[in-house]
Amino acid sequence: MSNLSDILIENPVIAAVRNDDELENSALSRVKIVFVLYGSILTLPRICDRLHEAQKTVFVHADMIEGLRGDMAGIEFLNRFAAPAGIVSTRPNIIKFAKQLHLQTILRVFLLDSLSLQSGIKNILETNPDAVEIMPGIACRLINEMERRITVPVIAGGLIINKEQVMESLSYGALAISTSKEELWEL
Repeated sequence: MSNLSDILIENPVIAAVRNDDELENSALSRVKIVFVLYGSILTLPRICDRLHEAQKTVFVHADMIEGLRGDMAGIEFLNRFAAPAGIVSTRPNIIKFAKQLHLQTILRVFLLDSLSLQSGIKNILETNPDAVEIMPGIACRLINEMERRITVPVIAGGLIINKEQVMESLSYGALAISTSKEELWEL
């Protein structure tokens, strides 16, 4: 797989899908990267197969898949039966397991206060993910603070609902944004 930074630069809008309707719409859209935020160990292979057929780069949010344990066997199962390009997770141990399997990794960090900023930076430095997703995406003014202290690409996600917020997040240094707003997938 290409360097994740290069993929994000070329494709700054990421579809975040939460159900089968959004899955199908993302498969038919111009967006090239899809975050899968739903499903179970039974449905995930079908979900990823549909996106692979549409030539999408698939990242599975491992924390949101029903029946998937956050251990090495769970991540191996995900890799073997769904074959995503990578995983998204809030859990540092899942990032470490995925890296051992040579999957691309995105650590999702919620910025609620100064303590969450500090612990997020600590987790990023300890796990060395391929990218970090900052939540909520409208906290874009904190992207500069984060970028001064980490060396991985930043994705802004959550509560991004219009083109102005997309552009603002990108102008503050995010390489890409993730959104479930389908009208933004065509930007």
